[in-house]
Amino acid sequence: MQVTETLNDGLKRGYTITIPAADLAAKVDEKLREAQPEVELKGFRKGKVPMAMLKKQFGPRLMGEAMQEAVDGAMQNHFDASGDRPAMQPKVEMKDGETWKEGDDVVVELSYEALPEIAEPDFTALTLERLVVKADESAVDEALGNLAKQAQSFEDKDGAAENGDQVTFDFTGRVDGEAFEGGAAQDYPLVLGSGQFIPGFEDQLVGTKAGDEKDVTVTFPENYGAEHLAGKEAVFACVIKGVKAPAEAELNDELAAKFGAESLEALKGQIREGLEGEYAQAARAVVKRGLLDQLDSTVSFDLPESLVEAEASQIAHQLWHDENPQVHDHNHGSIETTDEHRKLAVRRVKLGLLLAEVGRKAEVTVSDAEMTQAILAQARQYPGQEREFFEFVQKNPQMQQQLRAPLFEDKVVDMILGKASVSEKEVSKDDLKAALDKLEEEA
Repeated sequence: MQVTETLNDGLKRGYTITIPAADLAAKVDEKLREAQPEVELKGFRKGKVPMAMLKKQFGPRLMGEAMQEAVDGAMQNHFDASGDRPAMQPKVEMKDGETWKEGDDVVVELSYEALPEIAEPDFTALTLERLVVKADESAVDEALGNLAKQAQSFEDKDGAAENGDQVTFDFTGRVDGEAFEGGAAQDYPLVLGSGQFIPGFEDQLVGTKAGDEKDVTVTFPENYGAEHLAGKEAVFACVIKGVKAPAEAELNDELAAKFGAESLEALKGQIREGLEGEYAQAARAVVKRGLLDQLDSTVSFDLPESLVEAEASQIAHQLWHDENPQVHDHNHGSIETTDEHRKLAVRRVKLGLLLAEVGRKAEVTVSDAEMTQAILAQARQYPGQEREFFEFVQKNPQMQQQLRAPLFEDKVVDMILGKASVSEKEVSKDDLKAALDKLEEEA
């Protein structure tokens, strides 16, 4: 086998790999000898088929296998010897493939972009600030009040329904005079103003009383999930069977027991702990962004153009779908990338490669237990289908990588933060929210 360099420009590499015909023939003969003991052909006992006949019967197929194995082996030997790591799948083309015949050498052109050499920066020189928010009494009381609303009951009232009241009613919906599937129910409890039904529906029930009959006319949104109803006007015949006013739960130990706490004070303690956990997560997002911004501005190395182009295309594609939510499939033309897409792609590729290299050198890994927790957390988004989701992930390496990547990144970020100089600054929750809003604006 002969390897000749044809391109070495920045990260771009090109090679011509020549595999002698004699090497291929030897590999085919080796495969035939391995298979011979198990082969049976008419007129011959098992294992007694002559090599010449085996070659005539199976030679062409085995030649293809031998050729692929030889090329794969040559590439692997090259990467082992050179130390190159390709940024994306290398491009391999067989030279004179259309005119090649058995007995000719195999010549392939190998081209790829190598991952760059990345010098690890001095993380101890990084200076960052972590925002700290304590849960004050007003925040605890607000959260406690929300829990009380969740635990509220409803009591019968004589008057007309108002926003916040619960109306129990029967309804039948029709489009163009025809009832449609899923458009009817009996004894349905609806809290007016909850936004549970499509816009305009609940407003028209305000003022109704038990025993009233009312037609509610609404138009389904253009992006409604059921395509046959999207944008259509519907009339719902409603029969009001009861109106109840909310009765908020009292803030006492009985309320605390409903949420698994021993007392009201214990419930407040749990709320305070939960709020400060949420604040800490938000503060981590802020300090992580600060870390990435500093790394982006201080670290520089060549980027594989193929990765930048692929990332810019992916960003353009995702943003286009965000702006066109009515398009659910991906059977559309290519989306043109802009300078903004490319700028964001450059940042993502640079930071992604940097964190990956830092993690690789530090031998950062994601454990099976951590992966299991991530899968379970994701599975909770599919109530009743958790087992199916878990099995889907187990059989889907790409999905596993999508779940593993953020875990790996967070572990690398935590490792870097442990080396950096990080001071703490106590702020209000409003200050923290402002910092988060700024992150979203700059994203």
